[in-house]
Amino acid sequence: MVRNSVLVVEDEEDIRSLVSYTLRKEGYQVADVASGEEGLASAELRPPDLVLLDLMLPGVDGLAVCRRLRSKPQTAGTAIVMLTAKGEEADIVAGLNAGANDYITKPFSRNVLIARVRAALRNMNPDAGTAREPEASEGVLRIHNLVIHPGKHLVLVDDQPIELSATEFRVLRALARKPGWVFTRQQILEEVHGDLCAVTDRAVDVQIVGLRKKLGPAGRYVETVRGVGYRFKE
Repeated sequence: MVRNSVLVVEDEEDIRSLVSYTLRKEGYQVADVASGEEGLASAELRPPDLVLLDLMLPGVDGLAVCRRLRSKPQTAGTAIVMLTAKGEEADIVAGLNAGANDYITKPFSRNVLIARVRAALRNMNPDAGTAREPEASEGVLRIHNLVIHPGKHLVLVDDQPIELSATEFRVLRALARKPGWVFTRQQILEEVHGDLCAVTDRAVDVQIVGLRKKLGPAGRYVETVRGVGYRFKE
């Protein structure tokens, strides 16, 4: 059995040691660093399956690290879970917009940590249980003037690539796979983050606004169903 690799980026030594120890006991291959710069260097040298990333880091902060990981082909498909003492909705939304898959607030229990790590890895690639080549088996989705390629984390509108965060990509894919179907905000959260996610419904609205803006005229395909949720136009 191939063990998933986890990179822990946390500047507080006690927390970093405890998280690393807990994950190693669960059978994960763990590397840990104390700064954003070290995290980026480690991920570039040996891309992990998942990054546990503290938001408040000295130097390059967690949001900047997350964006840079998402911008690099070798780490674009890596699962990222924010690990931070900040729990306000604005901080959660900022982390998701930067490309994080999930968000854990301190203090947290060992069981919550392990469950979130497992869920994030499973959601990045439910068939293989690893973050490498996410959803490649689902194939390319072509609808209207959009092409959605899960394996390459690629979206084309009129043959032009559109840069989406990991969360925006998953929201678009979830809606476009079932055009005409109406998804509630909670269903979208579960599709994108799994049923263990502690993100509010408001975060979905923020993701939809950002997604429509990036899609340009094609954003009209993402329709609001008042009082219910969202759907992708047939």
